[in-house]
Amino acid sequence: MKQYVVDAFSDKVFGGNPAAVCVMDQWLSDELMMNITIENNLSDTAFAVKEKDKYKLRWFTPGGEVDLCGHATLACAYIIFNYVETDLQRVVFSTMSGDLIVNKYDDLYELDLPAYDLRKAEITQEMIEAIGATPIEAYLGRDLLCIFDNEDTIRYMKPNMDKLKQIDGLLLQVTAAGREVDCVSRSFAPKLSILEDPVCGSGHCHIAPYWINKLNKQQIVAYQASKRGGTLYCSMEKDRVKLSGKASLYSIADINIG
Repeated sequence: MKQYVVDAFSDKVFGGNPAAVCVMDQWLSDELMMNITIENNLSDTAFAVKEKDKYKLRWFTPGGEVDLCGHATLACAYIIFNYVETDLQRVVFSTMSGDLIVNKYDDLYELDLPAYDLRKAEITQEMIEAIGATPIEAYLGRDLLCIFDNEDTIRYMKPNMDKLKQIDGLLLQVTAAGREVDCVSRSFAPKLSILEDPVCGSGHCHIAPYWINKLNKQQIVAYQASKRGGTLYCSMEKDRVKLSGKASLYSIADINIG
């Protein structure tokens, strides 16, 4: 079986967030897809099968299947547009989070994703000890979103991963206003056996709505300040987040699964 690895939200390899992509003729067992994901040891592996005019898409992390993954969706669309159905400019994915549309505009890929409803959360001592810094605001969607008043706090943050497992939220998203972009962020996911997600698309379904509302802008430029780094161009329409970014192919391989 053929597998691709794509660096999403980056215009060059070794940047952005790598995702493995398998576009298949038929589904493998959940156990086999989980084993492939663990073997890849990337934050996400995307599995897709074409069903009529859509692609059924599932995302697996080393800690299990998840309901939404932006960067692996972008990576999967990149492979379909460039290697599977090269005449397409639009692909629809059927997922656990409903239908997700990706449009191709030259070398830019626009994802249409659901925004998470953010509920104000109490800033607790447990939260502060886990993060290693005190947020000025906190919100809970699928993930815990913590707002800070300094970009450098985000860039140099070293959370306690064991303590992060004990606080609310599937992932921890931390963000602050940026000096050269609208916002900077980082994403931590020890509950999914991922210490840090280099560029988190679903995380920006929390981050983008916050900053678009806070800054009163229709569009923002967001930078994920991980070691690899990645840039996302974000806008909103009602309860949908549109994330645009570039992607680069790292590898094409044959998986021997018997």
